[in-house]
Amino acid sequence: MKIKILYFIFLCAGTSIYSQQTRISGTVTSSEDNSPIAGANILIQGKNTGTSTDFDGNYELFVNKEDSINISYIGFDTQTIVINNQTKVNITLTPDNELLDEIVVIGYGTQNKKEVTGAVSVVNSKTIEKLNPTRIEQALQGQISGVNITSSSGAPGASANIRIRGISTNGDSRPLILVDGNPITELSVINPNDIKSVNVLKDATAGIYGVRAANGVILIETKTGRKNGDLKVTVDSYVAYQQTSNTIDVLGATEFAQYINDVTGKNKYFIKNGLIYEPKISAITPLNVNEGWQKGVFEIAPMYNSNVNISGGTEKLAYSFGTSYLNQDGIVGREKSNYNRLTARANLKYDVLDNLKISATAIYTREKKNSLPEGGIGAVLYNAINADPLTPIFDPIDKNDGFDDIRYGYDIVQTSAIEVFNPNSQIANTYNRSFTDKISPTLGIDYTLLQNFTITSKFRYNYAVVNTEIMRPLVYYGKSKQATKITRNSYSEDKDTYQDYTWDNYITYKNTFNKDHNLTVLLAASLWREKGKFDGNSGENLTVNGVSVSSFESASLSNADPTYTQPRFQPNEIEIGNNIFENRLASVFTRVQYNYQQKYLFSGVLRRDASSRFGPDNAIGYFPSASVGWNVSEERFLQNNPVINSFKLRASYGVIGNDKIDDFAFISRLDGEGVYSNNEEVNEADLLIGVAEGKLANPKIKWENQITSNFGFDLSIFDNKISISVDAFNKKTEDLLIRAETSGLTGVRGIGSAAPTINAGTVENSGVEFLISYNDDFSENFHFSSSFNSSTLKNEVTYVGSLAGFEQGGAFAVGSGILPSRMTTGLPIGYFHGYKTEGIYQSQSE
Repeated sequence: MKIKILYFIFLCAGTSIYSQQTRISGTVTSSEDNSPIAGANILIQGKNTGTSTDFDGNYELFVNKEDSINISYIGFDTQTIVINNQTKVNITLTPDNELLDEIVVIGYGTQNKKEVTGAVSVVNSKTIEKLNPTRIEQALQGQISGVNITSSSGAPGASANIRIRGISTNGDSRPLILVDGNPITELSVINPNDIKSVNVLKDATAGIYGVRAANGVILIETKTGRKNGDLKVTVDSYVAYQQTSNTIDVLGATEFAQYINDVTGKNKYFIKNGLIYEPKISAITPLNVNEGWQKGVFEIAPMYNSNVNISGGTEKLAYSFGTSYLNQDGIVGREKSNYNRLTARANLKYDVLDNLKISATAIYTREKKNSLPEGGIGAVLYNAINADPLTPIFDPIDKNDGFDDIRYGYDIVQTSAIEVFNPNSQIANTYNRSFTDKISPTLGIDYTLLQNFTITSKFRYNYAVVNTEIMRPLVYYGKSKQATKITRNSYSEDKDTYQDYTWDNYITYKNTFNKDHNLTVLLAASLWREKGKFDGNSGENLTVNGVSVSSFESASLSNADPTYTQPRFQPNEIEIGNNIFENRLASVFTRVQYNYQQKYLFSGVLRRDASSRFGPDNAIGYFPSASVGWNVSEERFLQNNPVINSFKLRASYGVIGNDKIDDFAFISRLDGEGVYSNNEEVNEADLLIGVAEGKLANPKIKWENQITSNFGFDLSIFDNKISISVDAFNKKTEDLLIRAETSGLTGVRGIGSAAPTINAGTVENSGVEFLISYNDDFSENFHFSSSFNSSTLKNEVTYVGSLAGFEQGGAFAVGSGILPSRMTTGLPIGYFHGYKTEGIYQSQSE
C-alpha cells in the first residue's frame, strides 16, 4: 500500500512538473535585411537542452515559464529573452561584424559554414543575379575552383559539360544535380532567376548521396517565401543582341587559287586584272567569289528574357511563385537555331501544427528548340571554315546541271573535300525541331517528436516528354556530296518519355549536451526508380498534290511512304527492342555529426546501396566516409587576434561507388538482330530478319569504387576582408567499368550486339585548388569585391586490364573507322594517339 502511495505521489509530481512546461516557437531574423537566420542556436539558460533554427529561421522548444533562452549565431550579438507566459517568440539579431557566416546545404540537412568539414563551395543568388545568365552553368563558370564547365556548342539552349575535379571514369562523368532534392539531368529546365543558392560537394562528403554522387554533387535551392512576410512582387526583363566576337582567319580567293595551282602543278585557275578565271573548253568564265563563308553565316541575333516572382507569407504559410520566358535566336541561322523556354515554379511551406510541417514545390518547363548540325564533321561551322572561297554563296549562273532552281552555289569543280559544302544552303535546308515538356513536383512532411527527433518523408517525381520532328528535303550540295538528296525526301517523328521518382524517409536527432557537445544523428532509407521509352515513326517521298514537300508546315507522315515503325514491340507482346529502359536503387544510410564547442568537428557516413544494374551476387555495396575539422581560431592562442578572424583545418576520406553503366548488362537479352535467307540463292526479297542475342553479358561485373581524400584550410583575415581557401585532393577509381576487348568471332559486330562490360582499369586524379577573395565597404554607397581561383589537375591511368594494354575510343572523319583516343597506363585517360611527323620535305632531292 505504501509503495502505491509513493508511486502516486511521484506520478503527480511528474505530471505537475510536465504541466509547467510550454511549447514556444518563432522565427529568428537579421535586423540588417529581415532575412531568416538558419542554424541559430537557442539554449535554455542554465540547462543542457536547446535547439537550432531550420533553413527558414524557424524553431520550436519546450520550456518552463520562468526560463530564459539565449539566442546566438556567429557574426551576431547574442540575445537573452525571459519567457514568462509567451508562446510565440520572434527574435531579431543584430550583426556584430560585416561578414556573416554562410549556411551550407550538405545533403539531408544544413550546417553553419564554420562547422563544415568537407570541400563545399557556395554560389549565392546575388552572384547569379549579377551575372544574369541564360543557363545556370554560365553562372558557375569561373566561380568555383575545381569545377570545369565547357560548352558543348554555342547554340541557344545548348547544355554544358560539367566536370568536378576532372574525369575519373571511362563512362558517364556527369555530377549528380539536385534541385530542392529532386535529381535532374538537364539544367535548362531551371530558370537562373529562381535559384536561391548553389552548393557543390567535391569530396567524400558527397557520399551521403551514394552511387549517384561518384562524380560530385551540385545542390540547387530555389527561392522561397518568408512567414509573416509582406507580399512582394518582382518583375525584371531585358532585351539583348548577340554577335560573334571573332572569326578564324582562312585563305582568301586569290591565295586559295594559287594554292590549288601549286598543289596540282597545273594552271587550274589564273588571275587577270584582279579577277580569278577558270579555263573552259570554249570560253574563259570569271568565277563568282564570295566575301567569306563566316561572314555569310554569322548574324546579329536578338534575345529576350522576362521574369516575374511573387512571394510572401502569413503566420503559418510561406509561399513563392515565379514564371519566366526566354526567347533566343542563334548567331548562326537566327530562327533556324532559335530556343525558347517557358518556366513556372511554385514553392509552399505550411505549419499544420507546431510540430507538423508540410512543404511542396513544383517546376514546369516548356522548351522549343530548333537545331542545326553542330560540332564535328558535317556541322555548319565546319563547312564555313573549310568550304573553298571560289564557290559563291548564291549562284545565279546557269550551269545546265538540271538544278537551275537551286539558288545556292556549289563547287561544281570539286575543289573541296567530299563532305564539305555550302553552309548557307545547309542552314536553309535544315528542318529539325524538338519540344520538351517537363513537370517536377515534390512533397515533404516534417514531424517533430519528443523535441529532439524530427521524422521526415520526401517524395520527388520527374516526368518529361520530348517530341522531335526532322525533315530532310530534296537538296543539291554538289556532285557526289553525301548530304545531297535528289530522289526521295524524308520525315520522322520521335516521342521519348522519361520518368523517375525518389522517396526519402529519415529520422534526425539533434541535441546539445552540457552546452559544449553538439550531436546530430541521421538514419535514412531511400528508393529511386528511373524508366523511359522511345517511340518513333518515319516516312519518305513526302508529296502534296504531286509536289515534293519542302517545309515543316506541309510535312506529315500521312503524306509519306512509311519506312519503319517504333516501338519494336506491340501491346501484349514480349519486349524485343532497345526502346525501353529501367533501373532501380535502394539505399539505407546513417550519418553522425559531432562538434565540441564548434571547435573540434567530426562527420561520418555509412551507406548501403543496392543497384539493379548488377547481378544478385554483386548488387549490394557498402560505402563509408568520414571528415574532421579544427577551428584553430577558437583556441586561446588565436582568440582576439588582430589579423586572423577565422582559421579552420579540414580533412576527409571515403569510398563512393559508381553504377553508371547500361541496364541489365549482367544478363543476356534478345535485343539484337539476325538476318538470314530461306533458300539457296540470297536475294533481298528472300532475306528474313529475326531476333538475336544483343550485347554480350557479364554476370560478374561489380561496383566501380572511388577512393577520395582531401585536406584543406579556410582562412579569413583583416576583419574578414580577405578570405583564402586551399584544398589538396586525390581521387583513385578502381575496378573501372569498361567495354571488354573481344574478338569479332563472338558476334559483337552484329546489329544490336556489343562487347560485354567488365571491371578492368584504375584511374587516379590529384590536384590543388586555391581561392582568394576580397570584400570591403569603402563607404555607405561604394562596395568592392573581387575573387580569383585556380586549380591544378593530374590525371593518370595506372592500370588497364586488356591484352593490348589499352582501350580505344573516339571517332575521326566520316566512315574512316579510325579511333583516335586511348586509355593507356601512364598517360591521361582519353589521350589522342596518332603518328608523329618527321618533318616536311624541303627539296626535291629529299
